Amino acid sequence: MRTGIADDARGAVIPPLYLTTNFRFEEIGKEPEFDYTRSNNPTRRTLTDLIAGLEGGTSATATSSGMSAVTLVLQLLKPGDLVVMAHDCYGGTLRLLTALASKGHFDLVCGDLTRADSLASLLEREPRLIWAETPSNPLLRLTDLKALVAGAREIDAITVVDNTLLSPARQRPLDFGIDIALHSTTKFINGHSDVIGGAVATRSAELGEELDWWANALGITQSPFDCYLALRGARTLFARMNQHEDNGRAIAGALRGHPAVTAVHYPGLPDDPGHELALEQQSGFGSMVSFELAGGREALDDFTGGLRHFTLAESLGGVESLISHPATMSHGAVEARERSAAGIEDGLLRISAGIEATEDLTRDIERALALVTPGVTGPPAGANSDQGRSLTAAAT
Repeated sequence: MRTGIADDARGAVIPPLYLTTNFRFEEIGKEPEFDYTRSNNPTRRTLTDLIAGLEGGTSATATSSGMSAVTLVLQLLKPGDLVVMAHDCYGGTLRLLTALASKGHFDLVCGDLTRADSLASLLEREPRLIWAETPSNPLLRLTDLKALVAGAREIDAITVVDNTLLSPARQRPLDFGIDIALHSTTKFINGHSDVIGGAVATRSAELGEELDWWANALGITQSPFDCYLALRGARTLFARMNQHEDNGRAIAGALRGHPAVTAVHYPGLPDDPGHELALEQQSGFGSMVSFELAGGREALDDFTGGLRHFTLAESLGGVESLISHPATMSHGAVEARERSAAGIEDGLLRISAGIEATEDLTRDIERALALVTPGVTGPPAGANSDQGRSLTAAAT
């Protein structure tokens, strides 16, 4: 992957970090290419060129967080515009759009975008903007991108796809006609859990210019240092995604069919409802796995507390393996009734498979499952570790 690695100024193999806040003008009235870092910066430009190239877009904008990227896209709306959003999307996105809609910034309807009949019904309302996640977070449901674009074009709606869970290494929504691909670059693009960032990539140069204007006006562009870290991480994106995916597939296999597990959500499984669609619009299945554990809160605590190679934590997409409890973490701000309607139950756990040795992860899963299933023996416990913590401990 060579996109975004050139340094025309000095020929450095790794582009330099420009920490300056401002740039010299040659003379009054002659505006330089870069004038003020909030507006533009060479390090940020390198990152946005990289992301635009990876997504196959004409332009990209780098923001200070994934949620600031969400905020940026919403500037395309005006009061009275209707937004149709997937009902099972990331809790932070749902929280923000619901709050802004309640203040009259736009109108909002949430629904199931994964079913053709539901999508058709929602499009009949002629939304100005359609917000999809595919795969969705945390249930990994897939939305048909071709069908979404076809329906949106009939009503001249803007389409946005949150591509965070797959990254451009496994899916490029713009190739299917989606207008905006959105990322929390905190996740797979950076991949090292050491920077917060977001990005949007657009098919249309005009739309990209509008989003750039708003990012500067709002003051939500990403800092040069964070851009530098994201660039460093992105250079290994494809290599990391290969190991991420190998581990995700193996973990899904270890969970599947176990008596303590009532459901496994992973599009890479042949019997997953989204498997065939994933083969059509993705170049891989990714490393995110979610599953439902029987036995209530005690079982959740026993399982998460018994893990040694998975850390109980928010976020995803880092080189380290993480496990989270959506009902109290990513979707903790969503009302229980709404969570349940979207299929996010209290027994649901989400795994972000890292790049550790595959066997270490699968043996760890089997060992922890044995703790919640009397009579089922897992691999030898091995040395003690505090990597796995119970939900109760994590809440204190």
